[in-house]
Amino acid sequence: MPLTSLKPEFSTEVIQEGQTKVVVPRLKEFVKQPCDYAPSKAPVFYNPLMELNRDIAVLAVQAYQKNVDRKIAVCEPLTGCGLRGIRFATEVKGVKKVILSDVNKKAFGLASYNVQMNHLQKRIAIKNREANNILSSYSAPRKRFDVIDIDPFGSPVPFIDSATRALRNHGLIALTATDMASLCGVHSRACIRKYGGKPLRTEYCHELAIRLLAGCLATTAAKHDIGVRIVFSHRGEHYVRVYATIEYGAGHANESLANMGLVLHCFTCFHRETLKGFPDIKPIEKCKECGSKLNTAGPLWLGDIVDTEYCASMERQVETRKFRLATSIRKMLGLLESESNAPISYYVIDKLCDALSLPVPPVRYVVEATRKEGFTAIPTHFNSRGIRSNIAACRLATILQNLTGKTHERA
Repeated sequence: MPLTSLKPEFSTEVIQEGQTKVVVPRLKEFVKQPCDYAPSKAPVFYNPLMELNRDIAVLAVQAYQKNVDRKIAVCEPLTGCGLRGIRFATEVKGVKKVILSDVNKKAFGLASYNVQMNHLQKRIAIKNREANNILSSYSAPRKRFDVIDIDPFGSPVPFIDSATRALRNHGLIALTATDMASLCGVHSRACIRKYGGKPLRTEYCHELAIRLLAGCLATTAAKHDIGVRIVFSHRGEHYVRVYATIEYGAGHANESLANMGLVLHCFTCFHRETLKGFPDIKPIEKCKECGSKLNTAGPLWLGDIVDTEYCASMERQVETRKFRLATSIRKMLGLLESESNAPISYYVIDKLCDALSLPVPPVRYVVEATRKEGFTAIPTHFNSRGIRSNIAACRLATILQNLTGKTHERA
């Protein structure tokens, strides 16, 4: 079919992301009121704010391809304009085939146009089908994908089951969740319904969001006797993202479920602890530090959420890529690699100082003082004002009280 006959009838523009040029909706043309969310108002969904997400996805898929050392097949069943899938075909070495699909006919047309514009018809096939439908049609042995990327507007939960079944042994699944109000505890019941775990509105709620999403993936995969290993995860401006490899076998599923557990949090003194081994957990009702009631998050994933070697493999690629956001990517990957083996949860210094009615010191002073006391103290990508540490909240409060006095002396 000639390229001109596929050109969309709505207002568009050409953009470049990474090494890829595509046609996307001209978002400003579809905003009628200041409160309108432009990507959802356009005929085809396209979010320019997810460029970092897509850059990281390119790095993650390339790291996976290097690990398996063979040609790989990729599926993006919620493709929109096709940008993510086209970037995989263009920028990831070793991709032999990409299947793109979208139930929206206009998205199907625009993605088809972009594939032809990039001369990728031989490597990319496009379908106009619902995501679960296309994934289920590839669930049979020897038809499955090496990589499946689920990037919806909202929750990925409706697609996890079919995506898991359409993934070959040792394959990679990537999940984005943008329903942060549910995952961060604003709508707790919605989170329990969707993800099977209770959230908490704590200062480290974004880490809990990743662990709730990872836990949902683990329990869903376990129903099919599939185990998961989280190799990478990160927080974005309005989303969380999880990458995991799978392994067939009831034993591997049991190993995954052994990583499920609870996070207990005291809103009075900020104490937090974890209980692993759900469901064989004896409940703890009172905080051991102050005696107040403990609040529970979970069941959720308490295993690693970043693999150090996988993250390092991604980091090594950045220098060879012409990413517009390379500086931000390097900073994020550096932080993630350093905090990969750190304790679960993090303290936000501003939050603690506010509760203690203290002035807020620079984070680096807190890190130095905590380390001098013999504890771990690592900055986190989740919050620029946060640190991961094995120190008790009451002990950190004492350090902050002493430190703020020193800060005043320096001033």
